[in-house]
Amino acid sequence: MGSNNKISNIFQKNKRAFIGGLIVTLFLTLAVVVIGQISGYEAKKLIASSLPGLNMLCNTIVLASATILALLLTLLGISSGTKNKLKKAHYKQVLNIATIDTILFVCALVLFQLFNIPITETDNVPTTWYDVIYWSTLIVSSMLSGALITVILMLYNTVSNIINIVGLGKDHHLISKEELEEEEEEEQTTEKE
Repeated sequence: MGSNNKISNIFQKNKRAFIGGLIVTLFLTLAVVVIGQISGYEAKKLIASSLPGLNMLCNTIVLASATILALLLTLLGISSGTKNKLKKAHYKQVLNIATIDTILFVCALVLFQLFNIPITETDNVPTTWYDVIYWSTLIVSSMLSGALITVILMLYNTVSNIINIVGLGKDHHLISKEELEEEEEEEQTTEKE
């Protein structure tokens, strides 16, 4: 029960990012289905021709995910170095990005390994399996792309919050209220002196 509540909470706080990722996933899946239906090739030939692109996509996602994890460490350094005390919600947001990004990293790496199995070179696989393999790989790659878009949109939200807080000095909902009250008291004390 607590796990479902946590997932629901993550979704609610990052609704726009998840919707953006879902739109990309649906768009890519639709494009793949339309192009796959138009081509008229058999699934075995389509798998053979699409594998280099799928491998490149997985490589790109693995590299992007690893880079995002490194950038999150930099973001945490900036967050902890700010003069304003940030609420735990900011750090939970960063943790959510790191969690989804790590899952994305692992999935892309596993799929990269699976795509390197020379499935089209064997004659022992029934021809009906090629259709399932072809559509599965394309739908899963669409989902990976959508998940990467979700992570990037979540990261954008977090970075824009930090820019507003640290760079522009704006009052923000992620700044701890106690910290703001202390700053106001210090300003009043300075003005009296």
